[in-house]
Amino acid sequence: MADAPTPLRTLLVDDEPLARQRLTRQLTPFVEAGRLALVGEAADGVDALDLVTRAQQSSAPIDVLFLDIQMPGLDGFAVVERLAPPRPQVVFVTAHDDRAVEAFRASAVDYLLKPVEAERLAETIARVESRATDRASVDARAAYVDRVADLLETLEERAQPDPAQTATDEADYLRQLSLPGRDRFTIVPVHRLVAAEVQDGLTSLYILDEGEAPSVSRHVVTHPLDALEARLDPARFMRVHRSALVNLDHIREMVSWFSGRYKLLLSGGHEVLASRSRSRTLRDRLSL
Repeated sequence: MADAPTPLRTLLVDDEPLARQRLTRQLTPFVEAGRLALVGEAADGVDALDLVTRAQQSSAPIDVLFLDIQMPGLDGFAVVERLAPPRPQVVFVTAHDDRAVEAFRASAVDYLLKPVEAERLAETIARVESRATDRASVDARAAYVDRVADLLETLEERAQPDPAQTATDEADYLRQLSLPGRDRFTIVPVHRLVAAEVQDGLTSLYILDEGEAPSVSRHVVTHPLDALEARLDPARFMRVHRSALVNLDHIREMVSWFSGRYKLLLSGGHEVLASRSRSRTLRDRLSL
């Protein structure tokens, strides 16, 4: 008689406690049937990344990650990007139906909309189990997703505006930035801009704070990233991801990451992941 399959170790990640409680109730029948084992919860992306990483380093890694997309700090996609292989199977659970393409690019097993329907959840669990027992299928799908992701990334980059065409006069480049505050604007020189990133449709500027201990502060602005990029000197700033640009002068280390990417360690401890194609370009620009 064949041994019963080992329950898949499952982690739930959502910043809403009620959402975690609801999903826990829905997964309980699968736990009672010995198909899943709920091993923990996380209320944000930072805690989720820490839990998965520590589990990877133990003898009991996480098999399945039910992951919310919109969370403070690190959103769901940022969590997946930062996970070192072998990554758990990822099921995105979200109240928004407009980010399925991004979920596909992140190699998600499935994309569930809140409130999660019981029938759809059962389909997802079956899909997760199938992939867990068929490693060849997982590897084949991963290769296919990588090829499609490369294609989407290439199309996306072709659609990006060329800063050299939109701001060719050096006098047009920004020399300082206006940071909105509660009742005033703070003016800082542009060389203190470490990085600019888009998360959940908001553009955030990461500014190097002056002081004995270098650190960065986050400032949300109304400018789209494309418009900001067009006003920055391309000799000093580079788009390293569809949602991030960095100041080349603030790159302190480039750490090899999976899928041919680099994780950039910047001034003040800030980190940004470069896309595959931009990692190659960045390596060439820095003559590595």
